[in-house]
Amino acid sequence: MRIGRAKAVGQLGLLALCLLLPACGEPPSTSSAASQTEDSQAAVPGDESAAEVDPGGIIASPEPDWPQFGGPRRDGTSDEKGLAPTWPKGGPPLVWKIGGLGYGWSSPIVVGDRLYVTGDVDDDLVIFAFDLSGKPQWQAKNGKAWTGSYHGCRACCAYSEGKLYHLNAHGRVACLDAATGKELWACDLTQRFQASEITWAFAECLLVDGRHLLVTPGSGTALMAALDKQNGQTIWTTPPLDADKATYSSPLLFRYAGRRIVANCSSAHGFGVDADTGKLLWTVPLKNTYGVNVTMPNFDGGRVFYVTAYAFGACYRLRPGKTGWKAENVWRTTLDTCTGSVLLVNGLLIGSGYEKHRTWLCLDWATGQPLYEFTGLTIGSAVFADGRMYCLGVDGQVSLVKPARERFEVNGRFQLLPHKVRDAWAHPVLLHGKLYLRYHDRLWCYDVGAK
Repeated sequence: MRIGRAKAVGQLGLLALCLLLPACGEPPSTSSAASQTEDSQAAVPGDESAAEVDPGGIIASPEPDWPQFGGPRRDGTSDEKGLAPTWPKGGPPLVWKIGGLGYGWSSPIVVGDRLYVTGDVDDDLVIFAFDLSGKPQWQAKNGKAWTGSYHGCRACCAYSEGKLYHLNAHGRVACLDAATGKELWACDLTQRFQASEITWAFAECLLVDGRHLLVTPGSGTALMAALDKQNGQTIWTTPPLDADKATYSSPLLFRYAGRRIVANCSSAHGFGVDADTGKLLWTVPLKNTYGVNVTMPNFDGGRVFYVTAYAFGACYRLRPGKTGWKAENVWRTTLDTCTGSVLLVNGLLIGSGYEKHRTWLCLDWATGQPLYEFTGLTIGSAVFADGRMYCLGVDGQVSLVKPARERFEVNGRFQLLPHKVRDAWAHPVLLHGKLYLRYHDRLWCYDVGAK
């Protein structure tokens, strides 16, 4: 269908601002999930025989709780058990609500007894710290607010060894003391790597990998870069990829075939790089009419999945070899996720569509075969815990859903706001039986534990 100019611009703004939700699934077992301090397999990196032995797995943060976007594994999965299987009419009990956060679509992170969240307040990007009762602890600034199209903050913070890391909408990376909010160092991607500001602003949720802080400048000098998290100095860079620019997705870290790999998207490609050296391993085409990609890649069992809104999703088998890596297309789908809710649960790929599908689709992960389309929820984002999805629709409706191969079973729902909206894009967070939901100026905490 041909999209009129005004409609296309408005929809593309929605696309760019819907921060991605990485693929969700059952929490990986200890044999498939790796710690960031875990040693690599003994197999030679890049040897295809290693891939046959090692199915790989997402590399989790060594930090406790919910230290980064998408949780410990960046896959939107919580290990919580014993949660309430249903909700009463009106939803679960509200624990507290806070306001004054300004405009933005970032989600909170939670580590220990602190919660950190960002917001654009007046002319500044503000990072807030609260205790778990919602009491303010400190606030600090990371440069200017975004006053362009769809004004408001984008990216979440990341926590590592007592420090916070954050990328603002203009490309400013800041490191803060998590206890006090004191800025320890900062760098500007537009200056260091000659990165261009993009139409709807930088939105990458940074990834900490040991000593490395990973960023995606998408510039003529660096596709990706690793900064020293202690001082911000550049450790490695990945050479530029054609004329590609940065886009709105965030990276995923995993191990496979003896390598530690980072997968992400540029404006026209999905790609993978060696996490230790920055060497580009593979690229696949991932281009839509507007040159933006939003959703974090998925990984499981030697396969990686990329999706681009308005267009398609595609699953690729990774083939390492002594002469290089190949990403061989296994299947394609019309799923065109924008809001980032692509969930990998018990062999099912469950995604919220955008232009081609204003619904949720359930696909077979092995084959890409569509199993069903669910029209009972608006498109949105979700986290997965204890066999259920906790969904926040873009209209502000919150739903508890049990996904199965045959159907979705809705076990509760309520309206977060007194009226419907169109931009409830912040992703839910679930930790210690508490569900955190954000809409611009406000943050709610609900008790979803079993009684």
